Amino acid sequence: MLIRLILLAAALCVGYKLALGRWPWERKLSTRQQAVSRARRLLGLEARAGREDIIAAHRKLIALVHPDRGGTNDQVHEANAARDLLFDELPDRPA
Repeated sequence: MLIRLILLAAALCVGYKLALGRWPWERKLSTRQQAVSRARRLLGLEARAGREDIIAAHRKLIALVHPDRGGTNDQVHEANAARDLLFDELPDRPA
């Protein structure tokens, strides 16, 4: 009986994952949180990255995707947008 219950729970979890694209225990991220997460992945940064880390990662990425190096304008715009979004997420520092 217990094994059937465990198998049923597992099947329900897999069905949930297939239907909604996430596991039942994963919290849903807002659109802004998803964009910030994508920007961090693009620049290869962790959540605790500071201003200098963002600048360094952006420079590194731009060096790879610049049109003079075989990249595209769209890639440069995406890198710039990621940098700007992460700058906006930084806590304000007192003057």
